[in-house]
Amino acid sequence: MINESRDSRPSARRGGFTLIELLVVIAIIAVLIALLLPAVQSAREAARRIQCTNNMKQLGLAFANYESTYGLYPMGAMTSAAGPANASWAANRGMNMISWVGLTLPFFEQGTVFTALNFSLNTGSPTYAESFATAWYTRLGTLSCPSDGDNANGFRGDGYHGAGGLGQYPTNSVARPGTTTYEVPVMNYGVSFGDNYCVGPLNPPGYSTETPTTIWPTPPGMTRIGWPGHQGTYADIDDRRPPGAVQNPATGGARGTPGALRGMFDVNDNQTVSIGSITDGTSNTISMGELLPANRSDNNVWQWNGIGHGTTVPMNFFTPLNCDTAGGFGTTNWRSRCAYTNTNFQSKHPGGCNFLFADGSVHFLKQTISMPTFCALGSRAGGEVLSADSF
Repeated sequence: MINESRDSRPSARRGGFTLIELLVVIAIIAVLIALLLPAVQSAREAARRIQCTNNMKQLGLAFANYESTYGLYPMGAMTSAAGPANASWAANRGMNMISWVGLTLPFFEQGTVFTALNFSLNTGSPTYAESFATAWYTRLGTLSCPSDGDNANGFRGDGYHGAGGLGQYPTNSVARPGTTTYEVPVMNYGVSFGDNYCVGPLNPPGYSTETPTTIWPTPPGMTRIGWPGHQGTYADIDDRRPPGAVQNPATGGARGTPGALRGMFDVNDNQTVSIGSITDGTSNTISMGELLPANRSDNNVWQWNGIGHGTTVPMNFFTPLNCDTAGGFGTTNWRSRCAYTNTNFQSKHPGGCNFLFADGSVHFLKQTISMPTFCALGSRAGGEVLSADSF
C-alpha cells in the first residue's frame, strides 16, 4: 500500500470575492444608503415640524390667556401715542416700541424676563440699551423653529455694527453687557396683519400679486388682493380714509390716515382686536405664521419693526439677497432682504408654512394655496365664504 505524504495532496482552493463581485456589493450598499437617507431626513423634518407646531400652540395659548385676562388680544407693538388703548398699556404707547413678545411673556412662562423689561423707558433714553440688555440677550427657544438652521442660536449680527447687508437692522442697537459686540435676537414666528397691503403705497406700483393702489374702489366682480392701510397698518392708499376714520391728530396727517386693520395684529397704530370682532370665525382667521430671519433684515424679537406680516404676497417668496448689493429699504429688487415684499410668510418646511389660527389650532398651508383663499384667511371680518376643502 502506497502512503501519500501530506505534501503530495492537492491544495484546497481558498474562497473569496472577485473584483466584480466586490463592486456589485459596494453598488448595492450605495443604493441602499441612497434610499435610506431621504427617509431619515424626512423623519427628522417631521420631528422638527412637530416641534415647530408645538411652539406655535404655546404662543396661541398665550394669546388666548391674554385675551381672557384683558378682554383684548395684545397689540402687535406699542408704537404711536395716539389710537386706542390696549388693556393697561395706554400710558406706555409710543415709548419703547416694544413688540407683542414683551406684552405676552408672562403667558408663555417667561415671567422672569418680563420683570427685566422697563416698559416706560423711551427709546431715546441714553440708558435704554443698558436697561434692555438682560432681556435682549436672553434666548427664548419658543420663538425658534428647529427647521431653520440659519437661526440655530436665535441671534444674528447687527447691520449697524459690522454685519452689513446680511445683518439685522433694529430700531435701537444693544451691545452684549461688558462688550462691544452687537447682536440682534430674531424669531421664526410673526403676527399677521392680514390682507392689508404688504407693499402698496410704500413702493408704487406695489408687488405683482397686489391689486394696484390706483384701482379704487374695487370694481364689481373683482377679487381685491390688498386693502387700504398697509403693513398693519398705517398710511391709507392715496390718503383715502375708510368709513369712520379720522385724521391722526398726533401726526397732522403727515403719515397719511391709518387704515382699518384687516387681520389680527396692528404693528403701527395700536388698533386692537377683541374676539367679538373676528366675525369670519376664529377657525378661519390666521393669527401668526412662520418667518425666516435671514430673509428679512429688520426681523427682531423686541422692537416693532419686522414683526408684522401679511397675506398679499405669496407664501415662500424668498428674499435672501444682501441689502448692500441688491438694494436697501425701498428697493424694487424684490429679492433683497430690505425689500418690502419680505413681509410675507416663509419657512424651510418643504412646500409651505405652519400657521396659527385665532382658535389656537395650527395648520400647515401649502404654498400653492390660491391668493384669494390665503387673503380670506388673513382677514378676520372680510365676510368671505370658504369651503372646508379650500385650505
